[in-house]
Amino acid sequence: MPYQSNAVEIAHPPQALLRAVNPMLRLALRAPLLGPVLKDFMIVSFTGRKTGRQFSVPVSAHRIDGDLYALLNAGWKYNFGDGAPAEVVHDGKTTAMFGQLIREPAAVADLAHRVAEAYGAKKAQRSMGLKFRDGAVPSVQDFTEASARLGLAAIRLTPASD
Repeated sequence: MPYQSNAVEIAHPPQALLRAVNPMLRLALRAPLLGPVLKDFMIVSFTGRKTGRQFSVPVSAHRIDGDLYALLNAGWKYNFGDGAPAEVVHDGKTTAMFGQLIREPAAVADLAHRVAEAYGAKKAQRSMGLKFRDGAVPSVQDFTEASARLGLAAIRLTPASD
């Protein structure tokens, strides 16, 4: 295994694999019997702030203090910069939600560290799309550095108010 100098790096599956798997995952998450089995994932549907196009993105779902979060570095995160409505399919249910982008590295690091601690290093790396240098959960400081360097962010999803 090659030496990795940073404690945290991006480690997404290849784009070709994601293009093949994501349509099946979107379908499976919407299925009443399969949705609850796949509770580690969710579909976040939203309208692009510049294009007005509709997007439905399957992502890992993380529960922290009762709220649902997506932890990511993908460009679509900016659609939630000023807060935005979203429809979320998770645990077999579709819910109208409001997403708020969290970009401040220390706040993102705290959330990422809490998720990694709760999952353990192996599951955390897989579900967060990250690679940990030592195969152990990195420190909050390591996550803070990585958040700033890699543009990691969180989207906090809360039920939409009527």
